[in-house]
Amino acid sequence: MRRFFPKSLLGQMLLAVALALLVAQTLSGVLRFRAEEQRREFGLISALAFQLVADPRVDYVTGDVDPRRPGRERRRLRLERALESPILQGEFEDEERHERLENMLTDQGIEIDQLVVLSRPVSNDAYIMRGLRRVQTNSRFENRDGWDPLGEMLVAGLKRQGQDEWLIARVPLPGPEPLQITGIVVQTLLLYIVLVGGLAWLLRRITHPLAALTTRVEQFAATRETSDQLEPSGPEDTRRLINAHNAMEARIAALLDEKDVMLGAIGHDLKTPLAALRVRIESVEDDAERQRMADTIEDITTSLDDILSLARVGRPSDPLERTDLSALVSSVVEEYQDMGEDVTLGDTQRTALRLRATWLRRALRNLIGNALRYGEKPVVSLHRDDGQAVIRIEDDGPGIPQDEIASMLEPFTRGEASRNRETGGAGLGLTLARAIAEQHGGTLTLANRLGDDGEVIGLVAEIRLPVG
Repeated sequence: MRRFFPKSLLGQMLLAVALALLVAQTLSGVLRFRAEEQRREFGLISALAFQLVADPRVDYVTGDVDPRRPGRERRRLRLERALESPILQGEFEDEERHERLENMLTDQGIEIDQLVVLSRPVSNDAYIMRGLRRVQTNSRFENRDGWDPLGEMLVAGLKRQGQDEWLIARVPLPGPEPLQITGIVVQTLLLYIVLVGGLAWLLRRITHPLAALTTRVEQFAATRETSDQLEPSGPEDTRRLINAHNAMEARIAALLDEKDVMLGAIGHDLKTPLAALRVRIESVEDDAERQRMADTIEDITTSLDDILSLARVGRPSDPLERTDLSALVSSVVEEYQDMGEDVTLGDTQRTALRLRATWLRRALRNLIGNALRYGEKPVVSLHRDDGQAVIRIEDDGPGIPQDEIASMLEPFTRGEASRNRETGGAGLGLTLARAIAEQHGGTLTLANRLGDDGEVIGLVAEIRLPVG
Protein backbone atom coordinates (compact mmCIF):
# COMPACT_ATOMS: atom_id res chain seq x y z
CA MET A 1 0.00 0.00 0.00
CA ARG A 2 2.76 2.45 0.89
CA ARG A 3 4.44 1.71 -2.44
CA PHE A 4 1.52 3.33 -4.31
CA PHE A 5 1.25 6.31 -1.93
CA PRO A 6 2.71 9.45 -3.58
CA LYS A 7 5.80 10.90 -1.90
CA SER A 8 5.67 14.43 -3.28
CA LEU A 9 3.63 17.25 -1.75
CA LEU A 10 1.81 17.75 -5.07
CA GLY A 11 0.83 14.08 -5.28
CA GLN A 12 -0.31 13.87 -1.67
CA MET A 13 -2.39 17.06 -1.93
CA LEU A 14 -4.05 15.90 -5.14
CA LEU A 15 -4.70 12.47 -3.63
CA ALA A 16 -6.25 14.05 -0.53
CA VAL A 17 -8.52 16.30 -2.63
CA ALA A 18 -9.45 13.41 -4.92
CA LEU A 19 -10.37 11.18 -1.97
CA ALA A 20 -12.31 13.99 -0.26
CA LEU A 21 -14.20 14.68 -3.49
CA LEU A 22 -14.90 10.97 -3.93
CA VAL A 23 -16.27 10.72 -0.38
CA ALA A 24 -18.36 13.87 -0.85
CA GLN A 25 -19.79 12.62 -4.15
CA THR A 26 -20.48 9.21 -2.63
CA LEU A 27 -22.37 10.80 0.26
CA SER A 28 -24.20 13.04 -2.18
CA GLY A 29 -25.14 10.04 -4.31
CA VAL A 30 -26.36 8.11 -1.28
CA LEU A 31 -28.45 11.05 -0.07
CA ARG A 32 -29.89 11.61 -3.55
CA PHE A 33 -30.66 7.91 -3.87
CA ARG A 34 -32.40 7.89 -0.50
CA ALA A 35 -34.34 11.04 -1.36
CA GLU A 36 -35.38 9.51 -4.69
CA GLU A 37 -36.41 6.32 -2.94
CA GLN A 38 -38.48 8.30 -0.44
CA ARG A 39 -40.04 10.33 -3.27
CA ARG A 40 -40.88 7.18 -5.21
CA GLU A 41 -42.22 5.50 -2.10
CA PHE A 42 -44.38 8.52 -1.30
CA GLY A 43 -45.69 8.45 -4.88
CA LEU A 44 -46.62 4.76 -4.62
CA ILE A 45 -48.44 5.20 -1.31
CA SER A 46 -50.17 8.34 -2.61
CA ALA A 47 -51.33 6.44 -5.74
CA LEU A 48 -52.78 3.66 -3.59
CA ALA A 49 -54.48 6.14 -1.26
CA PHE A 50 -55.95 8.09 -4.20
CA GLN A 51 -57.49 4.95 -5.69
CA LEU A 52 -58.90 3.80 -2.38
CA VAL A 53 -60.43 7.21 -1.65
CA ALA A 54 -61.52 8.33 -5.14
CA ASP A 55 -64.39 6.06 -6.23
CA PRO A 56 -65.10 2.79 -4.40
CA ARG A 57 -68.38 2.07 -6.20
CA VAL A 58 -67.14 0.63 -9.48
CA ASP A 59 -65.01 -2.34 -10.46
CA TYR A 60 -62.74 -0.17 -12.65
CA VAL A 61 -61.66 3.42 -12.38
CA THR A 62 -63.21 5.16 -15.37
CA GLY A 63 -60.79 7.48 -17.15
CA ASP A 64 -61.36 10.29 -19.51
CA VAL A 65 -62.94 9.93 -22.94
CA ASP A 66 -60.62 8.40 -25.51
CA PRO A 67 -60.14 11.09 -28.20
CA ARG A 68 -59.27 8.37 -30.69
CA ARG A 69 -62.60 6.58 -30.07
CA PRO A 70 -65.34 9.18 -29.39
CA GLY A 71 -68.10 7.87 -27.12
CA ARG A 72 -65.99 5.05 -25.76
CA GLU A 73 -64.27 4.94 -22.35
CA ARG A 74 -60.76 3.79 -21.50
CA ARG A 75 -60.56 1.68 -18.37
CA ARG A 76 -57.49 1.17 -16.18
CA LEU A 77 -56.57 -2.13 -14.59
CA ARG A 78 -56.18 -1.07 -10.96
CA LEU A 79 -59.21 -1.12 -8.66
CA GLU A 80 -61.15 -4.22 -7.56
CA ARG A 81 -63.88 -4.97 -5.06
CA ALA A 82 -63.85 -8.32 -3.25
CA LEU A 83 -65.37 -10.06 -0.27
CA GLU A 84 -62.08 -11.49 1.00
CA SER A 85 -58.69 -10.06 2.01
CA PRO A 86 -56.17 -9.77 -0.86
CA ILE A 87 -53.48 -11.69 1.04
CA LEU A 88 -52.74 -15.01 -0.62
CA GLN A 89 -51.32 -18.05 1.08
CA GLY A 90 -47.60 -17.65 1.79
CA GLU A 91 -47.63 -13.82 1.48
CA PHE A 92 -46.68 -11.41 4.28
CA GLU A 93 -47.79 -7.87 4.93
CA ASP A 94 -45.40 -4.92 4.50
CA GLU A 95 -45.51 -3.27 7.92
CA GLU A 96 -43.75 -0.02 6.98
CA ARG A 97 -45.94 0.67 3.96
CA HIS A 98 -49.00 -0.35 5.96
CA GLU A 99 -48.20 2.35 8.52
CA ARG A 100 -47.62 5.03 5.88
CA LEU A 101 -50.84 4.25 4.00
CA GLU A 102 -52.83 4.05 7.22
CA ASN A 103 -51.61 7.51 8.27
CA MET A 104 -52.42 8.96 4.85
CA LEU A 105 -55.97 7.48 4.80
CA THR A 106 -56.63 8.60 8.36
CA ASP A 107 -55.60 12.14 7.40
CA GLN A 108 -58.25 11.98 4.65
CA GLY A 109 -60.94 11.06 7.19
CA ILE A 110 -61.28 7.41 6.16
CA GLU A 111 -62.61 5.14 8.92
CA ILE A 112 -60.57 1.96 8.61
CA ASP A 113 -61.83 -1.41 9.76
CA GLN A 114 -59.02 -3.48 8.20
CA LEU A 115 -56.08 -2.51 6.00
CA VAL A 116 -53.60 -4.76 4.21
CA VAL A 117 -50.48 -3.70 2.23
CA LEU A 118 -48.18 -6.16 0.49
CA SER A 119 -46.06 -6.68 -2.62
CA ARG A 120 -46.28 -9.57 -5.07
CA PRO A 121 -45.16 -10.54 -8.57
CA VAL A 122 -47.55 -9.39 -11.28
CA SER A 123 -47.74 -12.92 -12.64
CA ASN A 124 -49.21 -14.14 -9.30
CA ASP A 125 -52.08 -11.64 -9.39
CA ALA A 126 -55.10 -13.25 -11.11
CA TYR A 127 -57.00 -9.96 -11.43
CA ILE A 128 -54.24 -8.13 -13.30
CA MET A 129 -53.38 -11.13 -15.49
CA ARG A 130 -57.07 -11.48 -16.40
CA GLY A 131 -57.18 -7.80 -17.21
CA LEU A 132 -54.08 -8.07 -19.40
CA ARG A 133 -55.76 -10.82 -21.37
CA ARG A 134 -58.76 -8.49 -21.86
CA VAL A 135 -56.41 -5.80 -23.12
CA GLN A 136 -55.23 -8.20 -25.80
CA THR A 137 -58.79 -9.11 -26.94
CA ASN A 138 -60.86 -6.01 -26.19
CA SER A 139 -59.94 -2.56 -27.43
CA ARG A 140 -61.99 -0.88 -24.68
CA PHE A 141 -59.33 -1.88 -22.19
CA GLU A 142 -55.79 -0.46 -22.34
CA ASN A 143 -52.61 -1.21 -20.44
CA ARG A 144 -52.16 2.48 -19.59
CA ASP A 145 -50.07 1.81 -16.45
CA GLY A 146 -47.48 -0.35 -18.22
CA TRP A 147 -48.17 -3.58 -16.40
CA ASP A 148 -45.32 -6.04 -16.94
CA PRO A 149 -46.11 -9.70 -16.27
CA LEU A 150 -42.50 -10.18 -15.20
CA GLY A 151 -42.48 -7.21 -12.82
CA GLU A 152 -43.51 -6.53 -9.23
CA MET A 153 -46.59 -4.76 -7.90
CA LEU A 154 -47.88 -3.19 -4.70
CA VAL A 155 -51.31 -4.29 -3.45
CA ALA A 156 -53.43 -2.53 -0.81
CA GLY A 157 -56.74 -3.81 0.54
CA LEU A 158 -59.10 -1.55 2.53
CA LYS A 159 -62.20 -2.57 4.46
CA ARG A 160 -64.04 0.45 5.83
CA GLN A 161 -66.05 0.64 9.02
CA GLY A 162 -69.57 -0.72 8.47
CA GLN A 163 -68.80 -2.34 5.10
CA ASP A 164 -68.42 -6.01 4.20
CA GLU A 165 -66.47 -5.56 0.99
CA TRP A 166 -62.76 -5.01 0.46
CA LEU A 167 -61.57 -2.34 -1.91
CA ILE A 168 -58.30 -3.55 -3.50
CA ALA A 169 -55.89 -1.13 -5.25
CA ARG A 170 -52.80 -2.01 -7.23
CA VAL A 171 -49.82 -0.05 -8.59
CA PRO A 172 -46.82 -1.45 -10.50
CA LEU A 173 -43.45 -1.08 -8.80
CA PRO A 174 -41.02 0.86 -11.02
CA GLY A 175 -37.69 -0.68 -11.88
CA PRO A 176 -34.28 0.77 -11.05
CA GLU A 177 -33.26 4.10 -12.57
CA PRO A 178 -29.65 3.72 -13.81
CA LEU A 179 -29.62 7.18 -15.35
CA GLN A 180 -29.26 8.73 -11.88
CA ILE A 181 -26.00 6.85 -11.28
CA THR A 182 -24.79 7.90 -14.70
CA GLY A 183 -25.54 11.52 -13.87
CA ILE A 184 -23.59 11.34 -10.61
CA VAL A 185 -20.62 9.74 -12.40
CA VAL A 186 -20.63 12.44 -15.09
CA GLN A 187 -20.92 15.15 -12.42
CA THR A 188 -18.02 13.63 -10.47
CA LEU A 189 -15.82 13.48 -13.58
CA LEU A 190 -16.55 17.13 -14.38
CA LEU A 191 -15.72 18.14 -10.81
CA TYR A 192 -12.48 16.18 -10.98
CA ILE A 193 -11.50 17.89 -14.22
CA VAL A 194 -12.34 21.39 -12.98
CA LEU A 195 -11.40 21.19 -9.29
CA VAL A 196 -8.46 18.76 -9.33
CA GLY A 197 -7.11 20.23 -12.57
CA GLY A 198 -7.22 23.78 -11.19
CA LEU A 199 -5.73 22.68 -7.89
CA ALA A 200 -2.96 20.80 -9.70
CA TRP A 201 -2.05 23.96 -11.61
CA LEU A 202 -2.03 26.02 -8.40
CA LEU A 203 -0.05 23.47 -6.40
CA ARG A 204 2.49 23.13 -9.17
CA ARG A 205 3.19 26.87 -8.94
CA ILE A 206 4.01 26.29 -5.28
CA THR A 207 5.72 22.89 -5.33
CA HIS A 208 7.92 23.46 -8.40
CA PRO A 209 9.92 26.30 -6.73
CA LEU A 210 10.01 24.28 -3.48
CA ALA A 211 11.44 21.26 -5.33
CA ALA A 212 14.05 23.51 -6.94
CA LEU A 213 14.85 24.99 -3.52
CA THR A 214 15.25 21.48 -2.05
CA THR A 215 17.69 20.57 -4.82
CA ARG A 216 19.60 23.79 -4.20
CA VAL A 217 19.81 23.12 -0.44
CA GLU A 218 21.19 19.61 -1.13
CA GLN A 219 23.71 21.05 -3.59
CA PHE A 220 24.83 23.72 -1.14
CA ALA A 221 25.16 21.15 1.65
CA ALA A 222 27.49 19.11 -0.55
CA THR A 223 29.59 21.88 -2.15
CA ARG A 224 29.11 25.08 -0.04
CA GLU A 225 29.22 26.98 -3.35
CA THR A 226 27.11 30.15 -3.72
CA SER A 227 27.70 30.77 -7.43
CA ASP A 228 24.49 29.06 -8.57
CA GLN A 229 21.81 30.54 -6.31
CA LEU A 230 18.14 30.01 -7.13
CA GLU A 231 16.07 32.71 -8.82
CA PRO A 232 12.88 33.56 -6.85
CA SER A 233 9.70 32.21 -8.50
CA GLY A 234 6.17 31.15 -7.63
CA PRO A 235 3.78 32.90 -5.20
CA GLU A 236 4.96 35.78 -3.03
CA ASP A 237 5.48 33.58 0.05
CA THR A 238 7.66 31.17 -1.93
CA ARG A 239 9.66 34.06 -3.39
CA ARG A 240 10.32 35.42 0.11
CA LEU A 241 11.45 31.96 1.24
CA ILE A 242 13.91 31.64 -1.68
CA ASN A 243 15.27 35.16 -1.06
CA ALA A 244 15.74 34.37 2.64
CA HIS A 245 17.53 31.12 1.77
CA ASN A 246 19.86 32.87 -0.68
CA ALA A 247 20.77 35.43 1.99
CA MET A 248 21.35 32.64 4.52
CA GLU A 249 23.58 30.79 2.03
CA ALA A 250 25.70 33.90 1.56
CA ARG A 251 26.10 34.38 5.33
CA ILE A 252 27.00 30.73 5.89
CA ALA A 253 29.57 30.79 3.08
CA ALA A 254 31.10 33.98 4.50
CA LEU A 255 31.31 32.44 7.98
CA LEU A 256 32.96 29.29 6.60
CA ASP A 257 35.48 31.39 4.67
CA GLU A 258 36.28 33.36 7.81
CA LYS A 259 36.65 30.10 9.74
CA ASP A 260 39.12 28.75 7.19
CA VAL A 261 41.16 31.95 7.31
CA MET A 262 41.13 31.89 11.10
CA LEU A 263 42.14 28.22 11.24
CA GLY A 264 44.94 28.79 8.79
CA ALA A 265 46.22 31.67 10.92
CA ILE A 266 45.93 29.63 14.10
CA GLY A 267 47.73 26.68 12.55
CA HIS A 268 50.55 28.90 11.25
CA ASP A 269 50.87 30.97 14.44
CA LEU A 270 50.97 27.90 16.68
CA LYS A 271 53.09 25.56 14.60
CA THR A 272 55.86 28.12 14.10
CA PRO A 273 56.62 28.59 17.82
CA LEU A 274 56.24 24.84 18.39
CA ALA A 275 58.91 24.23 15.76
CA ALA A 276 61.13 26.80 17.47
CA LEU A 277 60.62 25.01 20.80
CA ARG A 278 61.76 21.74 19.26
CA VAL A 279 65.04 23.41 18.33
CA ARG A 280 65.50 25.07 21.72
CA ILE A 281 64.95 21.91 23.78
CA GLU A 282 68.04 20.43 22.16
CA SER A 283 70.07 22.64 24.51
CA VAL A 284 68.55 20.92 27.55
CA GLU A 285 71.22 18.70 29.03
CA ASP A 286 68.93 16.35 30.99
CA ASP A 287 67.94 13.62 28.49
CA ALA A 288 64.81 12.60 30.42
CA GLU A 289 63.61 16.18 30.73
CA ARG A 290 64.37 16.86 27.07
CA GLN A 291 62.35 13.77 26.04
CA ARG A 292 59.36 14.80 28.17
CA MET A 293 59.41 18.25 26.59
CA ALA A 294 59.61 16.76 23.11
CA ASP A 295 56.69 14.44 23.87
CA THR A 296 54.62 17.36 25.11
CA ILE A 297 55.35 19.33 21.95
CA GLU A 298 54.42 16.29 19.85
CA ASP A 299 51.12 15.89 21.72
CA ILE A 300 50.30 19.56 21.16
CA THR A 301 51.15 19.28 17.48
CA THR A 302 49.03 16.12 17.06
CA SER A 303 46.05 17.65 18.86
CA LEU A 304 46.36 20.82 16.79
CA ASP A 305 46.45 18.75 13.61
CA ASP A 306 43.32 16.82 14.67
CA ILE A 307 41.46 20.05 15.50
CA LEU A 308 42.36 21.63 12.15
CA SER A 309 41.45 18.45 10.27
CA LEU A 310 38.08 18.23 12.04
CA ALA A 311 37.36 21.85 11.18
CA ARG A 312 38.25 21.37 7.52
CA VAL A 313 36.55 18.01 6.97
CA GLY A 314 33.27 19.73 6.10
CA ARG A 315 34.88 21.65 3.22
CA PRO A 316 37.31 19.25 1.52
CA SER A 317 39.39 20.72 -1.27
CA ASP A 318 40.28 17.45 -3.00
CA PRO A 319 37.69 15.95 -5.41
CA LEU A 320 36.01 12.54 -5.21
CA GLU A 321 37.92 9.90 -7.17
CA ARG A 322 36.97 6.36 -8.04
CA THR A 323 39.03 4.16 -5.75
CA ASP A 324 39.37 0.46 -5.06
CA LEU A 325 38.27 0.40 -1.43
CA SER A 326 39.61 -3.10 -0.79
CA ALA A 327 43.10 -2.03 -1.97
CA LEU A 328 42.93 1.08 0.24
CA VAL A 329 41.99 -0.98 3.32
CA SER A 330 44.76 -3.49 2.57
CA SER A 331 47.38 -0.75 2.22
CA VAL A 332 46.44 0.81 5.58
CA VAL A 333 46.67 -2.59 7.30
CA GLU A 334 50.06 -3.21 5.65
CA GLU A 335 51.36 0.09 7.05
CA TYR A 336 50.71 -1.12 10.59
CA GLN A 337 52.08 -4.59 9.86
CA ASP A 338 55.30 -3.00 8.52
CA MET A 339 55.61 -1.15 11.82
CA GLY A 340 55.36 -4.47 13.67
CA GLU A 341 51.80 -3.96 14.94
CA ASP A 342 49.54 -6.99 15.42
CA VAL A 343 46.89 -6.03 12.85
CA THR A 344 45.20 -8.69 10.69
CA LEU A 345 43.46 -8.23 7.33
CA GLY A 346 40.29 -10.32 7.29
CA ASP A 347 37.99 -11.14 4.38
CA THR A 348 37.64 -8.36 1.82
CA GLN A 349 35.35 -7.97 -1.16
CA ARG A 350 36.48 -5.95 -4.16
CA THR A 351 34.51 -2.69 -4.12
CA ALA A 352 35.07 0.46 -6.18
CA LEU A 353 33.71 3.75 -4.85
CA ARG A 354 34.01 7.47 -5.50
CA LEU A 355 35.72 8.79 -2.37
CA ARG A 356 38.51 10.97 -1.00
CA ALA A 357 41.23 8.43 -0.32
CA THR A 358 43.38 10.69 1.90
CA TRP A 359 40.53 11.43 4.27
CA LEU A 360 39.31 7.82 4.43
CA ARG A 361 42.86 6.64 5.20
CA ARG A 362 42.87 9.10 8.10
CA ALA A 363 39.62 7.64 9.43
CA LEU A 364 40.90 4.05 9.19
CA ARG A 365 44.17 4.96 10.92
CA ASN A 366 42.26 6.59 13.77
CA LEU A 367 40.05 3.52 14.25
CA ILE A 368 42.91 1.00 13.99
CA GLY A 369 45.04 3.17 16.26
CA ASN A 370 42.29 3.20 18.88
CA ALA A 371 41.91 -0.58 18.58
CA LEU A 372 45.66 -1.00 19.20
CA ARG A 373 45.71 1.54 22.01
CA TYR A 374 42.72 0.26 24.00
CA GLY A 375 42.36 -3.33 22.73
CA GLU A 376 44.33 -6.15 21.19
CA LYS A 377 44.74 -7.87 17.83
CA PRO A 378 42.46 -5.77 15.62
CA VAL A 379 41.02 -7.49 12.53
CA VAL A 380 39.99 -5.34 9.57
CA SER A 381 37.53 -6.68 6.97
CA LEU A 382 35.43 -5.35 4.08
CA HIS A 383 32.13 -6.68 2.72
CA ARG A 384 28.91 -5.51 1.10
CA ASP A 385 25.59 -5.41 2.91
CA ASP A 386 22.30 -4.12 1.47
CA GLY A 387 23.83 -1.72 -1.04
CA GLN A 388 26.55 -0.50 1.34
CA ALA A 389 30.27 -1.11 1.70
CA VAL A 390 31.03 -2.05 5.31
CA ILE A 391 34.53 -1.62 6.75
CA ARG A 392 34.70 -3.53 10.03
CA ILE A 393 37.42 -3.18 12.69
CA GLU A 394 37.18 -5.72 15.53
CA ASP A 395 39.44 -5.97 18.57
CA ASP A 396 39.78 -8.14 21.67
CA GLY A 397 39.77 -5.29 24.17
CA PRO A 398 37.56 -4.55 27.16
CA GLY A 399 34.94 -2.73 25.07
CA ILE A 400 33.08 0.39 26.18
CA PRO A 401 30.34 0.64 28.82
CA GLN A 402 27.01 0.56 26.99
CA ASP A 403 25.86 3.92 28.35
CA GLU A 404 29.07 5.61 27.14
CA ILE A 405 29.16 4.39 23.51
CA ALA A 406 27.19 7.34 22.10
CA SER A 407 29.28 9.94 23.95
CA MET A 408 32.55 8.41 22.69
CA LEU A 409 31.83 9.88 19.23
CA GLU A 410 31.63 13.41 20.60
CA PRO A 411 34.66 15.75 20.51
CA PHE A 412 37.20 15.67 23.38
CA THR A 413 35.71 12.48 24.87
CA ARG A 414 38.06 9.63 25.74
CA GLY A 415 37.56 6.26 27.30
CA GLU A 416 40.54 6.76 29.56
CA ALA A 417 41.04 9.85 31.70
CA SER A 418 44.79 10.39 31.38
CA ARG A 419 46.53 12.16 28.47
CA ASN A 420 49.95 10.62 28.61
CA ARG A 421 52.00 9.60 25.64
CA GLU A 422 51.06 5.96 25.95
CA THR A 423 47.30 6.43 25.70
CA GLY A 424 47.16 10.15 24.97
CA GLY A 425 45.33 12.33 22.51
CA ALA A 426 42.71 15.02 22.65
CA GLY A 427 39.76 12.66 22.18
CA LEU A 428 39.15 13.71 18.56
CA GLY A 429 40.03 10.49 16.70
CA LEU A 430 36.53 8.93 16.71
CA THR A 431 34.87 12.28 16.09
CA LEU A 432 37.08 12.89 13.08
CA ALA A 433 36.44 9.35 11.76
CA ARG A 434 32.68 9.87 12.07
CA ALA A 435 32.91 13.25 10.29
CA ILE A 436 34.87 11.65 7.43
CA ALA A 437 32.30 8.84 7.11
CA GLU A 438 29.46 11.39 7.01
CA GLN A 439 31.43 13.45 4.46
CA HIS A 440 31.11 10.43 2.15
CA GLY A 441 27.41 9.98 2.90
CA GLY A 442 28.03 7.13 5.32
CA THR A 443 27.96 6.41 9.06
CA LEU A 444 30.26 5.25 11.84
CA THR A 445 28.90 3.00 14.59
CA LEU A 446 30.45 1.39 17.66
CA ALA A 447 29.22 -1.76 19.37
CA ASN A 448 30.54 -4.21 21.93
CA ARG A 449 31.37 -7.76 20.88
CA LEU A 450 29.70 -10.34 23.06
CA GLY A 451 30.81 -13.91 23.71
CA ASP A 452 28.61 -16.98 24.00
CA ASP A 453 28.13 -16.28 27.70
CA GLY A 454 27.06 -12.67 27.04
CA GLU A 455 30.32 -11.19 28.31
CA VAL A 456 32.04 -8.34 26.42
CA ILE A 457 35.03 -9.70 24.49
CA GLY A 458 35.90 -6.66 22.39
CA LEU A 459 34.69 -3.69 20.36
CA VAL A 460 33.45 -3.43 16.77
CA ALA A 461 33.72 -0.21 14.76
CA GLU A 462 31.89 -0.11 11.43
CA ILE A 463 32.09 2.45 8.65
CA ARG A 464 29.17 2.06 6.20
CA LEU A 465 29.49 3.83 2.85
CA PRO A 466 26.81 3.88 0.14
CA VAL A 467 27.72 1.98 -3.04
CA GLY A 468 26.85 3.77 -6.27
